[in-house]
Amino acid sequence: MTGSTPVAATGFGRGYRQGAVIRPIGGFFAMCLDTVVLMFRPPWAWREFLYQMWFAARVSFLPTVLMAIPLVVLSAYVLNILLIEFGAADLSGTGVALGAVTQGGPIVTVLVISGAAATAMCADLGSRAIREELDALRVLGINPVQALVVPRVAALTLVATLLASVVTMVGIIAAYFFSVFAQHITPGAFVAGLPLLVGTPEVVICLSKAAVFGLAGSLIACYKGMSVGGGPAGVGNAVNETVVYTFLALFALNVVITAVGVKATL
Repeated sequence: MTGSTPVAATGFGRGYRQGAVIRPIGGFFAMCLDTVVLMFRPPWAWREFLYQMWFAARVSFLPTVLMAIPLVVLSAYVLNILLIEFGAADLSGTGVALGAVTQGGPIVTVLVISGAAATAMCADLGSRAIREELDALRVLGINPVQALVVPRVAALTLVATLLASVVTMVGIIAAYFFSVFAQHITPGAFVAGLPLLVGTPEVVICLSKAAVFGLAGSLIACYKGMSVGGGPAGVGNAVNETVVYTFLALFALNVVITAVGVKATL
């Protein structure tokens, strides 16, 4: 039509776009607040919590370990080449421990958990949403956040924390064997260098990172699953968005927590 104004150029179009962006953000933070409040209020879904914890650990443990080994070993390989050139090969263990504890363990853990457990949770809740099971729970007087979201968030947060410790230890052990047998680093020097820059504060920061990453990933997955629309195709889109948003949140949170941790441990 000639002389007509495009919808995108009108104030209504701009307001609609802003509402489409702001409304999901508000809904996400509202669900986060409900989750935190209901997490400390009975009744607790213990059976669902234990099942989700076992499910997250079962689908994430092996991929996480297999991803951590080449990542830490490759980092140790490059680091050892540089240290050998400078004649400081005895510091190999120090660099490996610092990288694995402060960055490698938490990040690898949550990358795998976000791609495996969180997406499965999103798909499960999304399927329940399009089958109107969530509406049926509300009709029965059951809060879906308390019955479904709280146990999943608690389970994924705890599993991420536990897996980060396991992944860190496995990565350091793999780097030790590779450095000693492939690059001929002195075993005693490698082990003696482990605690030079890594102590209790760094371990606490590592576990805190994993817990915060797991919490953020589970909240994003649950929100995208519960707010899905558009039928089965919407579930697939929600799963894809869960991975993307979780990775973006992970790197942003990692910068903030790392900066706070460095300032706190100086």
